[in-house]
Amino acid sequence: MHAALFAAVFIALYVAHVLGDHWVQSSCQASTKGDEGWAGRLACARHVATLTLTKAVALAVVATLLHLHLTLTGIAIGMTVDAASHYWADRRSTLLWLAKALGRAGYPEYVTVVRRPGEEADTTGPGTGAFHLDQSWHLLWLLVAALVIATV
Repeated sequence: MHAALFAAVFIALYVAHVLGDHWVQSSCQASTKGDEGWAGRLACARHVATLTLTKAVALAVVATLLHLHLTLTGIAIGMTVDAASHYWADRRSTLLWLAKALGRAGYPEYVTVVRRPGEEADTTGPGTGAFHLDQSWHLLWLLVAALVIATV
């Protein structure tokens, strides 16, 4: 029973994550959420708020249509863990610090993308090492959130 519940919750959260991180997030949030100071913190908070709302709606629809028996406590804890981990990583300097601390600093520095001829290499956007580290971090915490939601 827990396995099927976990699978349904994870799929709902994963699809909502992709939508929320790439379609719902505004260009302003994407470009400023890692900035220093309050402007960056607030942009990141707005992004995490809309992302979490996207996930909550997807989870509510899936849970309703599939008659999933989820507890409010499990949902609250799981969504809070996911939102907090997402905010932490999306401030960018934190995730890059962790990569460096774990001996992985070369990956985001090496895996770059040149978007247009003549431009310098991009080190943070889609297709870059930093982007891959960001998305894999989010998937780890989606797994944790889905486990919490399905079992609490």
